Amino acid sequence: MDPLDLVGAEPGPARTILFDGRPVPALPGQTLAAALWADGVLAWRTTRNGGRPRGAFCGIGQCFDCLATVNGRPNQRLCLLLAEPGDTVTTQEGHGHADLEV
Repeated sequence: MDPLDLVGAEPGPARTILFDGRPVPALPGQTLAAALWADGVLAWRTTRNGGRPRGAFCGIGQCFDCLATVNGRPNQRLCLLLAEPGDTVTTQEGHGHADLEV
């Protein structure tokens, strides 16, 4: 495909994910972090000590600030996961569980 073919490309229709029980639109190809950012959500985890809010920081999966629980699995890096229809993301407190899966 010629890169010029992409000029003016339009994404497909948005799909819906849930964040803490509320619907959030996500475009095809968007990561979960990008979909939340686009909807105005900047934090989806709190730190173990002090409960400080965290969200995406590096955006490439290196810093682990974007951890959240996705479809019941804690410690998922939202900057690396593509949003799929029906995904459920919940705010994670601290490291999620004692058996840290990172």
